[in-house]
Amino acid sequence: MAENSPIIIVENDSVLAQKISLDLIEAGYQVAIAENARIGLEHAKKLHPSLIAIDRALPGESALTLVPQLRELGCMVPILLLMSHESIADRIVCLESGADDYFLKPYHPAKFLHTIGLYLHSNVTPGEQLRFGDLVLDFVTHRVSRNDRTIELTVKEFELLRYLMSHPETELTREQILENVWGYDFLGESNVIEVYVRYLRLKLEKDGGKRLIQTVRGVGYVLRD
Repeated sequence: MAENSPIIIVENDSVLAQKISLDLIEAGYQVAIAENARIGLEHAKKLHPSLIAIDRALPGESALTLVPQLRELGCMVPILLLMSHESIADRIVCLESGADDYFLKPYHPAKFLHTIGLYLHSNVTPGEQLRFGDLVLDFVTHRVSRNDRTIELTVKEFELLRYLMSHPETELTREQILENVWGYDFLGESNVIEVYVRYLRLKLEKDGGKRLIQTVRGVGYVLRD
């Protein structure tokens, strides 16, 4: 399925960049390669990408500084970090930078294309909305509002809120959330959900909004007024 907007690959390893690019093109995507964070930022401004993949191994901390720069520009498309390590600390750094998810190296084409597909292909029915009290989630515009205040969310924040709003007043386990929002289980202990819930709460509760995402100790979370 071809995309109208390109996928930007920010990768300073030219061999890996070409490999990823060829795999994406063969799968029907348009691709733009950036060899460093500066070019990646320029591409994002000009090309209006559908997704951006950034190698965490870019020189210095440029990968982690690029993500918040993109978000500040209003770039709310999915951002994935290619990472060599999968420690809890690495996951937290990834998410706190503003990225939606990460892909663990070494690079595996089938797994990478599957991950890309999860973010770019939606089965949402046009015109569908979810409402919970004063909270509205719109699938078409990909916007969330509360008391007529627009709330900007990353793709993963949006999907997490969508899952919670699809099961209001239902206590959802961490395992259910991981499986339905991320599409797979994290190995070992992870506080990825806690990190996302914290971000969602900050955005939803801004300007004095009442807490809607409640913690159910020993279980998970529930959307409850």
